Amino acid sequence: MKVEFRSKNEIVYQLLRQALVNGDYKPGDRLVIDQLAVELGVSQIPIREAIRQLEADGFVTIEPYSGATVTDLNANFIYEVFALLENIEVICSRTACRCMTDTELENLAAFIHKMDASVDKPDQWSQENKELHLLVCDYARAALTKKMMLKVLDHWDRLRLHYLKDVFGHRIHVAQEEHKQMLEAFRARDPDAVERIVRQHNQNALARYIAHLQSAGYIAVQEGCA
Repeated sequence: MKVEFRSKNEIVYQLLRQALVNGDYKPGDRLVIDQLAVELGVSQIPIREAIRQLEADGFVTIEPYSGATVTDLNANFIYEVFALLENIEVICSRTACRCMTDTELENLAAFIHKMDASVDKPDQWSQENKELHLLVCDYARAALTKKMMLKVLDHWDRLRLHYLKDVFGHRIHVAQEEHKQMLEAFRARDPDAVERIVRQHNQNALARYIAHLQSAGYIAVQEGCA
């Protein structure tokens, strides 16, 4: 059995990243290195390294003389997140459709059907949905694209938990049926059909969330064309 080794720097980075995604630190909160070192029981060195990585990921802003703060979270960010998700998904899905093995296809089918049990558990289904995206990247043999996908999905989780937690669960049943449509296109080994369904899946979700954000007053009706 392969045991994954993670350095102290990696562990600290993962802990802080997850805390930022979950909203344990709010937009604009200062990240005080001394305080974080005490809370996590480590020296300042892994904290500094983690904060530098989180700045590169877009979760933290570092300003001279004021230190590190949690990056602001604007509801309009949803346009950029979904544009990235849609296009990254298309890249991976088209490639996976062509090159995944029959065994991998059956594994994908089993995973999608397993998700049926979580459709009334939004947090669990969301985590499984992330795993599904990353599984398709694996079957596409797209290691670099997978890293990009993971970062975008983390930003989506942060956005979802901050603005869309109440409405997210209402779309899960529809999204799960769309996953099954993708599966049938995968079975047919039809990359064009896969791409069409992936794009529609993302655009349907975006339209639903935009409607909610507009009705809640988080974004203006005319915005989104920047």
